[in-house]
Amino acid sequence: MALSHACQDEHMLVFRFMAAQPHSNEAAAPERPDRRARRRQETIEEILDIAVDVMTEEGVNGLSLSEVARRLGVQPPSLYKYFPSLIAVYDALFMRGQIDNRDVVRSAMAEASPGLDALRSGLDASARWSVDNKALAQLSFWRPVPNFEPSTEAFEPSQEMVELFRAAMADAVAARQLGPGADSDEALSMVSTMLAGVLSQTMSNEPDQPWGEGRFTPVLGKLLDLLPAAYPPSAG
Repeated sequence: MALSHACQDEHMLVFRFMAAQPHSNEAAAPERPDRRARRRQETIEEILDIAVDVMTEEGVNGLSLSEVARRLGVQPPSLYKYFPSLIAVYDALFMRGQIDNRDVVRSAMAEASPGLDALRSGLDASARWSVDNKALAQLSFWRPVPNFEPSTEAFEPSQEMVELFRAAMADAVAARQLGPGADSDEALSMVSTMLAGVLSQTMSNEPDQPWGEGRFTPVLGKLLDLLPAAYPPSAG
């Protein structure tokens, strides 16, 4: 759940098939830019995959273009054809993480009943994703890289995810599961703090523990049980 600071963006390649022309090479020409674009996008995704591996092994702040280039089998200057700087790589990784997390949250909430059930399902999905994708989660939700700020475009999925949780809390108020105060920035901050606290404890003390096991991850459900006490439902 990205309420603080963070799947790559899908690119659909549209192939244009032209009517038959007198010369076959003229009909094939429009496909060439698409093939080049596809190869370029595949290389970009490979660079990002390698970057995730490096961050997982060396720490998020341990990412370097020279190490990515070495693992890709190219010289470091070759990477500048795809990313102008290391910060640009971080920005693309931030967006990938936010999109991935948003999508799993949205899917989980869509399968749950509106209100608290959807809120719980979404938070659980976000937490599971974070535990399974520690490097991207740290980049998305903490500040491990000094002076890195995500671009407006990269931050958009995070804002969309906030709206998903805000809508679930509004549904909980409408269903009288929570009081009117739960449809607020304060309540959203409380929920975010609950999730971030559990994840921080888990990653710091039990980094190899699967979600749902250990000392900390099962606590999230109990913390969410406190919401009706903090925002008592209206009578009637």
